[in-house]
Amino acid sequence: MIRVLLADDQSLVRAGFKALLDAQPDIEVAGEAADGEEALRRVRELRPDVVLMDIRMPQLDGLAATRSITGDTELKDVKVVMLTTFELDEYVFEAIRSGASGFLVKDTEPDELVRAVRAVVEGDALLSPGVTRRLIAEFAARSKAPAAADTLARLTEREREVMALVGIGLSNEEIARRLVVSPLTAKTHVSRTMVKLGARDRAQLVVLAYESGLVRPGWLG
Repeated sequence: MIRVLLADDQSLVRAGFKALLDAQPDIEVAGEAADGEEALRRVRELRPDVVLMDIRMPQLDGLAATRSITGDTELKDVKVVMLTTFELDEYVFEAIRSGASGFLVKDTEPDELVRAVRAVVEGDALLSPGVTRRLIAEFAARSKAPAAADTLARLTEREREVMALVGIGLSNEEIARRLVVSPLTAKTHVSRTMVKLGARDRAQLVVLAYESGLVRPGWLG
């Protein structure tokens, strides 16, 4: 059973999400929070698998709460998905940089919400095409001289290649077509790369691809 914590200052939003998620046979809403401080307390108390976190909340905003969660080694298995009203939210870059596993627009289709919860538990990043393009563009714009690539030494050549393709926003299926391998093989390479680098999920792998210099701004089409 996938346990979810809903953190949003709008009770109507929480009620709608709760009704939808509790109707799924493999998902349950373990708790709710109306502000960032309450969300942190509830996460530490309940240890949910996924937190659906509103990016703008009173007391403590979702961004600060996410940093606290992802920076706590005791909460390393908790995945955070940021909730936003607009897909091109100004905080997209900073939230992913802070460790969020992805973004979800509040008016998303119900089946997409359910898929999203399951996806992040499996280690996939939840980024719509629009958000992915913007995230990569932000990294390109903010890129400085690449950091030392010592962390990449533990990867095989194929794993580096796969990581670079993840870094430019390709899905497992697109990577499989590019490398002429099966989607399962592509997913295995991505998973092994994340394990070797200690990446929480695919979103963090994008961050590492840029920080290591494996992906450069000039690669963007």
